[in-house]
Amino acid sequence: MSDFIPSEKNRVRRVPNRGAYDKETIYGIVDAAIICHVGLVQDGEPVVIPTLHARRGDEILLHGATTSRLIGAAASGQPLCITMTLVDGLVLARSAFHHSANYRSAVIFGRGQTVPVDEKMACLLHFTEKLLPGRWVDVRSPNAQELKATTVVAVTIESASAKVRTGPPKDDEEDYALPVWAGVLPIQQQFGALETDPQLTAGIAPPDYLTRFLKGAKA
Repeated sequence: MSDFIPSEKNRVRRVPNRGAYDKETIYGIVDAAIICHVGLVQDGEPVVIPTLHARRGDEILLHGATTSRLIGAAASGQPLCITMTLVDGLVLARSAFHHSANYRSAVIFGRGQTVPVDEKMACLLHFTEKLLPGRWVDVRSPNAQELKATTVVAVTIESASAKVRTGPPKDDEEDYALPVWAGVLPIQQQFGALETDPQLTAGIAPPDYLTRFLKGAKA
């Protein structure tokens, strides 16, 4: 697995020692994030749109209605910037200036193209399994009309970088003696109790893969 080469486009400039260019770090953030933000230019104006994503090798998969502004722009081949951020904690310093956050972020640059029709179903399976492994075989597959109404775009990752902050506050030396509590307030993504659809047929229990997923997420 080769790394990305730092360049004028992807180089981390602010606190460069937090930057990472290896695929293991970058793709770990991409895969852990549920939502990405896609930045593009439309009619001369910048637009940033949040959406679900999935990674397939060195590609970011996006999907949506064939009439979607995002999907149309992404499929046009124009340059895109896709970002993902995971917030791990609030960093509470002794001074207001040095307050921060512990986070893992990825910034990806690339261009998209429409996935061929014969690959579309496999990509939708990939999306579904990223959200919840085991779900695809348990539900009805998209029908012909739904497939026609959906476009999948594969964005080839041309360049990328990650930026990560961990650890306690970094105060000015003279501030360490201040009588102010300092430290980190951790933040974790948690899954809550299942909420049953009011129209669910009586007697249908949550599937095993869902209960396993919840147990794993809480472990």
